[in-house]
Amino acid sequence: MAPLTNTDSLQKDAGAIEVEKVASLDVGNVPKDVSIPLTDEEKRIVKRATRKTDWRLIPILGACYSISAIDRINISAARIAGMDIELGFRVGDRYSIALLVFFITYFIFEIPSNVVLRKVGAANWLAFLCMSWGLVTFGAGFAKKWTDIVVCRLLLGLFEAGFFPGSVYLISCWYTRFEVQKRLAAFYSINVMANGFGSILAYGCMQLSGRNGWLGWRWIFIINGAMTMFLAVLGRILIVDFPDKVHKSRFPFLKPAEVASIQAKLERDRRDAEYDALTVSKFLSACARWELWVFALKFFAVTTIVYALAFFIPIILQGMGYSVGMTFLLSAPPAVAAVPWIMLCSWAADKYHLRSPFIILQCVLGIVGLMIVAYAKNNGARYFGIFMGLAGANANIPTALAWQANNIRGQSLRMVASGLQVGFGAIGGIYASTVFMQKEAPTYRTGLWAVTGAQLYLIVSTLSMICHYWRQNKKADRGEVVLEGMEDFRIHHSPNQPPTTNITMSAPQQGRQSPEPETQSDAQKGQQAQPNQQGGETETQQKSDDSKNSLPSNPEHILAKHSEETTSKKV
Repeated sequence: MAPLTNTDSLQKDAGAIEVEKVASLDVGNVPKDVSIPLTDEEKRIVKRATRKTDWRLIPILGACYSISAIDRINISAARIAGMDIELGFRVGDRYSIALLVFFITYFIFEIPSNVVLRKVGAANWLAFLCMSWGLVTFGAGFAKKWTDIVVCRLLLGLFEAGFFPGSVYLISCWYTRFEVQKRLAAFYSINVMANGFGSILAYGCMQLSGRNGWLGWRWIFIINGAMTMFLAVLGRILIVDFPDKVHKSRFPFLKPAEVASIQAKLERDRRDAEYDALTVSKFLSACARWELWVFALKFFAVTTIVYALAFFIPIILQGMGYSVGMTFLLSAPPAVAAVPWIMLCSWAADKYHLRSPFIILQCVLGIVGLMIVAYAKNNGARYFGIFMGLAGANANIPTALAWQANNIRGQSLRMVASGLQVGFGAIGGIYASTVFMQKEAPTYRTGLWAVTGAQLYLIVSTLSMICHYWRQNKKADRGEVVLEGMEDFRIHHSPNQPPTTNITMSAPQQGRQSPEPETQSDAQKGQQAQPNQQGGETETQQKSDDSKNSLPSNPEHILAKHSEETTSKKV
């Protein structure tokens, strides 16, 4: 590979580059092929920038999403806290209708919300959504009839629609493919933990019953709504924008060199650090990719069990004969216990580059839990089934999201894909809210079997995608297809695949010298180089050393060079 100089990398439009405009920063001098090792200084900068991003991004997104999930499912707590009687939700299927209408608007506005997110900024849009659904939740506490709750649920779906896919999209743009599941798991685990304690909070709100002449269920909505609006204010302050826009912040949390290191890290991983604007043709092209629809249907199956347990666990527990207070208290431990399992699975999935085996494992765990809840005679055994079901169900959320994110390139495609995937998750909520029929209370066996069927579908579809991806990778190895626009990209599907982080870009970039034509594949070169590893340097290692000597890869050095070039041009 020919040496690359700073002059080469800055040749195009050097005069238009300003040092403070990190969005247009050329990270071309940072080695993008992982066979070129980073220096200790570069590793230190990347690690520091990633750690700062973790603490700034994940907790606030997790907290806001947690309160959104609580606002979404607190209707189940309100139902057993007096709303059932006061507003007449025991009549027919009114409760199922109130659950269902939320997901209609939630599904419709997923992708449009992601488009707006890029245009107005993550902090502005996500905080606006949070404030809006907080006001709706607060207003639900003053409902006069059951149809008022239905209207509030429609509006709640409208405003909550964009937060989860927007957060997933934002997180996936900050982390590499095998960093992302741990972050998604941490983000989602905050929600699971909060939902567990949310039932206890609801019980505390019920103790205010009679204050101002209001029953406890009204206080549940009023207090949760007020908490949501408070978090919206914090979100506006703390939520950060995308890596290519974060430099525009009035109070940046990363230094310019750290921003450059994040962008370089993403380039090394998948070559899509730069934002590519969504166009009509790109949108239609994304919609034509059948794999995205399969992942969307898979996420539908994932969320059916999550929503089913969230909506009906309090009702199932009450059907076991527990008091209202004990029902709320018993709802918390299964959710809290699921968090270590979620984090353990996600850590292992990132460490060993696995996705599909964990999806199947967690489906089996969820199915066993559901069957115990459906058929066990002992309340203790049924309660244990809830533990198993919640652990398996919730651990599959970050796994399914990460599997799709690992196998696509381009920010505009990721925008559409996350919106579509999470949108079909809303259909899972519709499915879960309709298969549990009031006439089957408290066992709800038809509903439990319907959810089990969705898990069986998830297992079958996962196995089929493993086979499809294996065939695609084999075709790419033979040179018959180019995956995701990169010759060395391989789709992540199973434990036996080659590492997917070893990516090089075959197409030359403007302002660079093209690599010399090569007759052998990288894999063949690697095989030939192996016998020489003990006796001396391999050809790959020699190239790496040459590249290290010729490429000034420290992000701070890049910024300094940009500054020099800009100054000389302006003069």
